[in-house]
This record gives sequence, structure tokens and C-alpha cells, in this order.
Amino acid sequence: MDAQAVTAADPTGIGGIGGTVVVAGLGVSGTAAARVLAGRGAKVVVLEGRDGEQARAAAAELAGLGVEIRFGEPAGVPAGASLVVTTGWPPHHPVMAAAAAAGIEVISEVELGWRLRPAGAAPWLALTGTNGKTTVVRMLAAMLAAAGHRALAAGNVGTPVVEAVGGPWDVLAVELSSFQLHRSPSLAPHTAAVLNVAPDHLDWHGSLEAYARDKGRIFERAGTVVCNADDEWPARLAEPYAGGAARVVGFTLDVPRPGQVGVVEDLLVDRAFTADPRREAAELAGFADIRPFAPHNVANALAAATMARSYGVPLEAVRQGLADFVPDPHRIAHVATVDGVDYVDDSKATNPHAAAASLAAYPSIVWVAGGQLKGADVDDLVRRAAPRLRGAVLLGADRERIRQALARHAENVPVVEVAGQDTGVMDRVVTEAARLATPGDTVLLAPAGASLDMFPNYGARGAAFARAVLERLNGPRGS
Repeated sequence: MDAQAVTAADPTGIGGIGGTVVVAGLGVSGTAAARVLAGRGAKVVVLEGRDGEQARAAAAELAGLGVEIRFGEPAGVPAGASLVVTTGWPPHHPVMAAAAAAGIEVISEVELGWRLRPAGAAPWLALTGTNGKTTVVRMLAAMLAAAGHRALAAGNVGTPVVEAVGGPWDVLAVELSSFQLHRSPSLAPHTAAVLNVAPDHLDWHGSLEAYARDKGRIFERAGTVVCNADDEWPARLAEPYAGGAARVVGFTLDVPRPGQVGVVEDLLVDRAFTADPRREAAELAGFADIRPFAPHNVANALAAATMARSYGVPLEAVRQGLADFVPDPHRIAHVATVDGVDYVDDSKATNPHAAAASLAAYPSIVWVAGGQLKGADVDDLVRRAAPRLRGAVLLGADRERIRQALARHAENVPVVEVAGQDTGVMDRVVTEAARLATPGDTVLLAPAGASLDMFPNYGARGAAFARAVLERLNGPRGS
């Protein structure tokens, strides 16, 4: 749906919305949605269940724009509401349930941004997946920029979509979560990709099937469908589009077939976007161009390259984009080497699938794990990783579940549990990990769980780990 005219009866310009627009959540995207809607003259009410300094600062800014903020757990939809814009509240939340019962449309901030696109707006290259989304979207944006396009990484990373659509961009690289896709019924990206699907957020979606189904919504109106051919769910989600109006392209860590992008020896190779994919392959980049190098990061680079090529990015810009790409913190980041032991921060591994990819990158590991598992099972993760484990140090709310899995599948691996939620926990974790490690090992923070049981976010958890490691290397501050 292209942007519609703004009228007195419809100040939002998104079609038939003349009443109050309710924004559920005062985070980054919720604040952006309220700001944009208020700027269009809409009457906006923001609901926020959690109080705090950051929320109060956002509320003060929006209040100056005429937006009403209501703190506290809401029981239903405010009177007069004609639209609800959610930033990730689950369908079973009382506000979402009340809106559904009243026949009030509920959309995501991403869907709002799509509907507010101006005429001739930048096309979207959109992607989703359980893991790797931010890395891929930033790689993709770097490749687009290397090709001379004014490109922006937006969505679930960086700039909220509702703000990005009004910018001076040629193309948007858009990261989308399953929460956002659940409430985004009209997105029609130029290219859409599903990187991988593994159990995550099952407490929100209710089942793996429902979670995967929401991921697959990204393909529904895409011009080009890109899927991980090595992953069962993305391949299954893309299958209905083969032979239809959309072009379907797979990426693989194996030698690519015609119509795929893949790997030959240590090269990334395109057999999808060449003049004759059946007879011709084109070199995109080499393993040496991928930083940090790990098998799952090769898959990330393949996904970004496939999406870039679908938009006409030349071969040399793919390689240059990988060279220009700067990895985000807390993603298999080498912190230091102490007494012959490498310490690696992959705090972003917030689910078992991500942790499995990280564990597969190192041959001899003392594993630092634990946090909130969000309903995910860790047995398969531990079973696969067991031959690489030299020890494990566990922390956080669900550490007992990981300990039990280790007892079942890695009974000879020494395990230390570190209790407590004080600021010194990570110091004790690193001390115990160092005691278990020998030269040549990697102490790997790949928690397999979320961080909110102990830290404000995964970044704070990774920073605490890195700080403890560096103090071990350099001595405590002030010493």
C-alpha cells in the first residue's frame, strides 16, 4: 500500500484512521512511531508498563508534542482507539486481546513505516532469522554503499523503520524480527531473506511452527526470495514460491548449484546472478575477506552477498563491502589471550542455535553459559558440543537446566556453577574458567540464554566478561 493523502478525517495518512492511535511501548521504535504520528497531527496515546529514567525522558519529549503517556500495566485499549501500533507485545497481552475482541486493527511499527512510505520511496531488502540478522544487515548495507548507493541499515537494528522511510536513501537494508513480522501484513520488499530458524521466543509464539510461520511472512509479497538452503525451515518456507512470480535463490556452504550462491574451496561463488548460471560462476570474495572468520559468519556473508546481488550490486562491491564491514561488539569478539588461553565474548549468542554456531568455531573450549532460556531446549546443543568441551562455568537463572544437560551428554566435563546476581559474579566466572582452562583452550562466553535475569542487556553481560578478563590480564584498576 503506497502512502495515502493526509486529510482532516485521516491525519495519519494510512487509511481510515480518524480516532486515537495507541502506541504500545515506549522503547526506541515506540517513541519513534509516536513522534511521527504526532507530527502528522494524529491523537496519540502511548502505553508503557515499566517506569524508569529512560522511559520518563522519552515521555517528556513526546508530551511536548502533545502525546499522552500512560504508565502502569494497562488492562485494555483506551476509549476511542481506532488503531494500535505495537512494538512487540505478545498476542495474549490484555491490550492486544482487547483490541482483537473490539475489531481494532493492530500493526507493528514496521507496518506503520511501510504504509507511510512516500511516493517513489526507497525499496527494502529485508531479512529475518533466529541468528545473524544484525551482522547480515550491516554487511549488506556496506555492500550497497560500496556500490555507490545511499543505503541505511534499519528496522530491528539502528534507525526505526518509521523514521527511515522519510530519509534520503536509495535503498534500505531492513532487519525484521518475528514479533514485527507477526503484525506486518502488507510488506512487499524488493528482496526478502530467511537466514535460519531454530527454537527461540517460544514463550511469545507458543510453538516452533508458529514462530517459523511468522518468519515466513517476509516472503509473501517479495520480488526475490532468498533462503538458507542448508537449513530445513528456510528452505521449507521458500518452497511454495518456487515457480511463481518471485525469484527463489538459495545460499549454501556447499558448492552451489545453478541458481544458488555458495562456496568452492575458500571462495564465495555466485551461480545465481551471472549471465548463464548453468555454465558460469563468478567469484564474490574469499574467506580471508570475512571478519571474524567462523563457519556461521561465512553463511552470513553469503546471505548478504545474495541479497546484494539481487539488487544488482557488482562483484567487486561485494568484496569491498566485506572489507568495509565492522563487526558489532559481543559477537565472537576476541577479548585477550592470557597465559596461552584465548577469551572470546559472544554474549550475543542468546539462544541455543547461536551458541551452537559459536561453539563449532573452536576446537577446545571452556564454556561460559547460562541466563534465560526462554523455553528452549539445550540437550541437542550440549550433545553436539560435548567433544569440544574441556569445562563449563554456569551462571544465571536457568543454569541448572544446562547443568542437567551436561550431566546427560558430557558427564566427564567438569562443571562449576556460580550463584548470585551481584556485580562480582562475572569476576568469579572468569576466575573459575581460567582454573579449568589450559594453554590452547578458548574460554568462550556463548550463554545460549538471554541476559535480563542478571544484566540490562547482552551488551552489559559481554562488557562485564571482557572487563573481568582484562583485569585478569592487566591487574585490577588502581593496582
